[in-house]
Amino acid sequence: MQAQKDAIKFAFAYTGIVVGAGFSTGQEVLQFFSSFGLWSFAGVAVAAICVLFMSRQTAKLGYRYDVVSHEVPLHKLFGKTAGTLIDYIFAFFMYGIAVIMIAGSGSAFEESFGIQPWVGSIVLLFLVFFTLLMDFNKIVSILGSVTPFLIIAVLIISLVNIFNPDVVLSEINQTANISQTPTGLWWFDAITYSGVVIGVAFSFLSIMGSDADKHFIARRGAVYGGIIFMIMLFLLNAGMLAVLDEANHVALPTLVMANAIHPVFGTIFSIIIILLIYNTVVGLMYAFLARFTQPYSKKYKVWLVIALIVGYVLTFVGFVDLVNFFYPIFGYVGVLIGIGLLIRWLMNKKTSKKLL
Repeated sequence: MQAQKDAIKFAFAYTGIVVGAGFSTGQEVLQFFSSFGLWSFAGVAVAAICVLFMSRQTAKLGYRYDVVSHEVPLHKLFGKTAGTLIDYIFAFFMYGIAVIMIAGSGSAFEESFGIQPWVGSIVLLFLVFFTLLMDFNKIVSILGSVTPFLIIAVLIISLVNIFNPDVVLSEINQTANISQTPTGLWWFDAITYSGVVIGVAFSFLSIMGSDADKHFIARRGAVYGGIIFMIMLFLLNAGMLAVLDEANHVALPTLVMANAIHPVFGTIFSIIIILLIYNTVVGLMYAFLARFTQPYSKKYKVWLVIALIVGYVLTFVGFVDLVNFFYPIFGYVGVLIGIGLLIRWLMNKKTSKKLL
């Protein structure tokens, strides 16, 4: 019974990380799925299969090798030379996604509360700084605590908009703007998106898998988290299609969905968006710092300050532009990791010595 509870706690923390980068603002879902119109549902199905498989294998890999960063898992998947190269590329883009989320917080503060983006980003950075000085188990608990509120909010804004659409089903494909998608191929962008998800989750998920008391917790927790994530993705995409015409012209489409219910609910969801962005930045920054420093050491704290300051400066590029640039490329890195996990899983099936 306790193992089941720990698996659920694991799942909520995992979901809390990937949701912030995956679709809290709606811009990611819009670009990778909803802009394909009705074909977006097929894309969600493809992404669901990829994410569930890769999440499970990543957590198992972290548990088996008792890792403290993503370095060892990448070496196990690709060998020392290639693994080291991918390791540094991965770390660079992981940090880039964290910067995107910081920029996203600025957009959220501006569109929701009329606060200047640079002020909103600074508020988030202070929260992230103090959180990353906490014990790892406390960080996991904090990340998981936001997830239940997100699940409820996504259910409400999605279902209300689905049953009261601004864009009817027969007009969705005409309203969809495929030029907003990374490649124009729904199946390829779905796979790329699953690469973004596993890229965001890989490092922290490996560490959480290592921290799990039992193999069951690591394996089942990742699966539960993947299922929660994909159900919410399906609902959010359906809700996004219902307001697609307006969503095409804003930085935070999920706020359009929330405000369509009531401005007060829009304000509540704005707070949830900011908390989810906070979750993702915490997860990514911890994993990034753990790769190059000993957590909580003097070097860790110095790097933390530098990473947050540099990240803040980079946010002035603009949120939407950062998503357009970083997400597809980071997705390809994640897909490469997914291929490595698949090959290792297939090898595991052909040998009595368990590799994963």
